[in-house]
Amino acid sequence: MVDSSVDSSSMNPQKNLVVALVQMSCGAIPQANLNDALAKVEEAARRGAKVICLPELFRSQYFCQREDSAWFDLAESVPGPSTEALSKVAKQHNVVIMVPIFERRTAGLYHNSVVVLDGDGSIAGLYRKMHVPDDPGYYEKFYFTPGDTGFRAISTSVGKLGVLICWDQWYPEAARLTTLHGADVLFYPTAIGWHPSEKAQEGETQRSAWQTIQRSHAIANGVFVAAVNRVGHEKPAEGGDGIEFWGSSFICDPLGVVLAEASTDQEEILVAEVNLSRVEDIRRNWPFLRDRRVDAYAGLTKRFFDEDFKL
Repeated sequence: MVDSSVDSSSMNPQKNLVVALVQMSCGAIPQANLNDALAKVEEAARRGAKVICLPELFRSQYFCQREDSAWFDLAESVPGPSTEALSKVAKQHNVVIMVPIFERRTAGLYHNSVVVLDGDGSIAGLYRKMHVPDDPGYYEKFYFTPGDTGFRAISTSVGKLGVLICWDQWYPEAARLTTLHGADVLFYPTAIGWHPSEKAQEGETQRSAWQTIQRSHAIANGVFVAAVNRVGHEKPAEGGDGIEFWGSSFICDPLGVVLAEASTDQEEILVAEVNLSRVEDIRRNWPFLRDRRVDAYAGLTKRFFDEDFKL
């Protein structure tokens, strides 16, 4: 007689992955920021991290507070100075590193991008920010062409990882499509903070909404989410209140449970161990992907339904 019992432990082995987020402040000198990032990445690797993510545009202060064509001089190619320096660290410590850059694709064509370096120092993949904001203090459309890589999961030596950037984090479509490509962890390198004039009245509500939407992506897709932000109050040289970046980097599990969270105002290397077999366990019991009505979602490609407007 054939034993039809299933040894679930042999089919679903433990897959523990140590993730680190580098929450840092960013100064006015790009090389100093890169040196600081290199030191922090090496520290994270010594603490056992196998995947390390830096914050959005970490090589400079957040220049998008103003529209000034001189800032295009900050852009770099792929490969370029940031990827070359960090690829050495990736190879030395056998770690995957997510490197956000201001990408110069060619003259007059720039992107807000993330290069994923694998453990051997090679480039595993590139993602270009798809959703580009244009809000007070966040004038990114002046600088960045919307991405054309699509939403993807990047294959690395530790598995398939998804990477999205800042404003992407508010869009459930981005999280869903990245998940459907096989990502078990969604990384969100970020530069977000308070307008000082709004902080007293709206600050905690805004920060809570930012965390809530990303935790909801974890729940709806059955994935881990890791969001890394910068800290510090950055004021443009031309004057103005600037932006007070609220830190609060965090890692949560597929039920939205926060595993680790950083402060609002201090540089930190946030480290947490995630068990990737949890993705399988959660999706078996909360089978949102199974029950999707893929036959009924064609309307998502519409901007809006003007049902009351007749031509």
